[in-house]
Amino acid sequence: MASTAIAERIWISRVSNLVLRISKLYGAALRCSIALGAICLMMWGAPVTASPTQKARLFCVLVPHFKDEYWLSVGYGLEQEAARQNVELLLYEAGGYHARTEQIKLLNACAARGVDAILIGAVTSNHPELSQAIARIAQDVPVFGLVNELHSDALSGRVGVNWQDMGFAIGHHLRELHPKGTPPKTAVFISGPRIAGWTGPLEAGLRDGLADSAVTITGVFEDDTGLRQQLAAVETALEQHPEADFLIGSAPAVEAAIGLLAAQKRPQAPKLLSTYISHTVLRGLMNGDVLAASYDDPIGQGILAIRQAVNANASDNSEASVGPDVVLLAKGAQSVQRVRISSADYFPAID
Repeated sequence: MASTAIAERIWISRVSNLVLRISKLYGAALRCSIALGAICLMMWGAPVTASPTQKARLFCVLVPHFKDEYWLSVGYGLEQEAARQNVELLLYEAGGYHARTEQIKLLNACAARGVDAILIGAVTSNHPELSQAIARIAQDVPVFGLVNELHSDALSGRVGVNWQDMGFAIGHHLRELHPKGTPPKTAVFISGPRIAGWTGPLEAGLRDGLADSAVTITGVFEDDTGLRQQLAAVETALEQHPEADFLIGSAPAVEAAIGLLAAQKRPQAPKLLSTYISHTVLRGLMNGDVLAASYDDPIGQGILAIRQAVNANASDNSEASVGPDVVLLAKGAQSVQRVRISSADYFPAID
């Protein structure tokens, strides 16, 4: 097992990569998204660029954190489309999935700024304190759900996918590789905290996908999706289940596992599968470190979120919930070459 010193070196290395925002390591970002153009046209019609003479609208965006590279791609889509739509953005991060109180404070601060709309990537899907704050604020400012599951009748709309589909895509892929009746395989599952809302549907979908397969989940580990927390969860999972054939995890968990396994040099390391995309996961799919990943086009979701908020009062364009299709990205598949994520040097302008 990795010593504390080795784990700390891996953590420092991973943080350094995150701070540098892959400017030197990840290469040029791929520009072509899987069916994104068709999806956006189908949902909203061709994008309309606002006239520069129109007064800019002000939108507030609340996310759990940008410690997870996934949210960088969401932020990239938001900022790119906001520029086209003459929308000014105020971006805030709560600090993690346990920062419910902080996200409520930010929600109130956005309302006090007199913004035209609030887009919220909720840190919890159904906690009454957050739900009540949204219901109160939505009486004066339209509030839209962003990516994360959020149960609230006060929302003016939501952009996101069904996270059960994200888990099912991974489980179904393993079922095709290891159907029932073939030699048994085991997997550990590492995810975000249960309070996040998306983790429950994700696990349910994963287990549905694994039904009638030879793969059994022998351990489930949950923590916030920062690299440090997910590295600790990966270490614990592999210490308790050293024989695991697969490690299925969040993007930060897979990022941590790549570094940890490289340091340990295990003769029989588990194969890695990610439940969503990140810069490191995409590199892993390209170089063979990652077997498969679910992809829900985070840039596309950012684009759709801005369009939904801009078109909220247009009855012919407004839908309660929209989002791209979930796609399974397998190692070596041509589809991996067409994935779009945020550019290598991008980091959002956080307020």
